Amino acid sequence: MTRLVTVLLPVTGMVAVALCGLLVFGLVTAQAGAAAVVVGVFAAVVPVSVVTAALLWVDRWEPEPAKYLLLTFLWGACVATLLALLVNDTARSVGDFLLGFEGGSRVATIISAPLVEELIKAVPIVVVLLRRATEFDGVVDGIVYAGFSAAGFAFTENVYYFADAFNDAGFGDGMSSGVLAAFTLRGVLSPFAHPLFSVIIGIGLALTVQKRHYGAGRYVLPVAAYVGAVCLHALWNAAATLGGAQTFLNVYFLIMVPLFMGVGLIVVWQRRREQRIVAGALPAMARHGWIARSEIELLSDLAARRGWRRQARRESGREAARAVGDYQSAVTELAFLRRRGVTTADDRKRHDDLLAEAQEARADAVRLAHAG
Repeated sequence: MTRLVTVLLPVTGMVAVALCGLLVFGLVTAQAGAAAVVVGVFAAVVPVSVVTAALLWVDRWEPEPAKYLLLTFLWGACVATLLALLVNDTARSVGDFLLGFEGGSRVATIISAPLVEELIKAVPIVVVLLRRATEFDGVVDGIVYAGFSAAGFAFTENVYYFADAFNDAGFGDGMSSGVLAAFTLRGVLSPFAHPLFSVIIGIGLALTVQKRHYGAGRYVLPVAAYVGAVCLHALWNAAATLGGAQTFLNVYFLIMVPLFMGVGLIVVWQRRREQRIVAGALPAMARHGWIARSEIELLSDLAARRGWRRQARRESGREAARAVGDYQSAVTELAFLRRRGVTTADDRKRHDDLLAEAQEARADAVRLAHAG
């Protein structure tokens, strides 16, 4: 049974994700054509690279495991897009039958898409929260997981829209102008749209792991966050499809941009909070002898940490730099765990494991430094 859980289920999950991805891109290729999809992929890489780079910058203090972020991105790009496509197409057909031509499109765009897409994009966050709650140390983690899921979804969606713009414009000057217009709208003006909606849910879910939000708030916050994300998504789609250019610009500049700036301020605030948590825990760790007192300053600042790794790499090689990075990560995880409180047997076991991991990484770094 253990081997079934640790090997077969993950492999089955990856195969399922891959099949969903092949189905999505197969459907897009069948509808738009291979050449258009190639153009769409190249154009979609630019905004998704900017968004994911920004999320990785946000996640610098306590980086989430790369495999979880990759799986979250693939869920958004492959599984969520396929499920949303199936549900939205069904809603469009039902709407056309009940409301007449074009009625279904409006139902799918304004009602079905926000309800379904925000729910599906949030699945990886809920799974990590339930299965790997230790990976959630605060609001930043919710923002990062939600952002990666939404970035994957937006990537595949952009491939379709850019490919469609390529086909509508045709070859020649019209083609370049058509793709450029679509790229400007989706890649320059609104690459943050899907991540912004999902991040609201990520924040709501992340708050549930903080002790002050136990009780009724543990259930109210995620629901309220989901409703808020759906309403914003519906407003965005309605402004883009029902309103004219002026309506869309009003919604964009008066609502979406301020919200995006607000989330940015939350990110800055939470990053500083994470820095304070780590810096506040280091003196006690030094008193226990878990870290050297001379390392407190090196561990309490991101720039100092980066300089430490660079120095280790320059003087002793990549393995030494990697060992220093592992040591820094383990100390950070230990600081967050001690901040939450070591109150259960599982907490104690994780505390001991992290402490052993930090000591092992530090010993490796010292050994490699002497060998170098």
